[in-house]
Amino acid sequence: MTTPAKLRSIYRSFLRELPSRPLSPTSRTPLQTRIRETIASDASTPIEHADQFLQYVKAQRMYATLLERYNPGMNMDEEERVRLTARRVGMDLPKEFSYAGSGEGDGNNGNQK
Repeated sequence: MTTPAKLRSIYRSFLRELPSRPLSPTSRTPLQTRIRETIASDASTPIEHADQFLQYVKAQRMYATLLERYNPGMNMDEEERVRLTARRVGMDLPKEFSYAGSGEGDGNNGNQK
């Protein structure tokens, strides 16, 4: 593959790895602009170096995907994680008792005289 075609392929691969943006010619992120400038300059970056960095970016994306897949509770709060763990083993957590509807808060503590 010739050098310009290889560089174009690497640049497109970088764009595929970055999060998608709305289609607009002015919607390039600073990172996209920097990658384009670096690849467009002829002598600044060897193709092997750019390809190695592309492999690193792909590996980081795959790592994040696998982390989300195999650790689904890492973004949950503690209460939700405990509830889902109980459901996983076939149990439901008991409903929490609230004093609001029981009449306990009126001061006579259930004792009538």
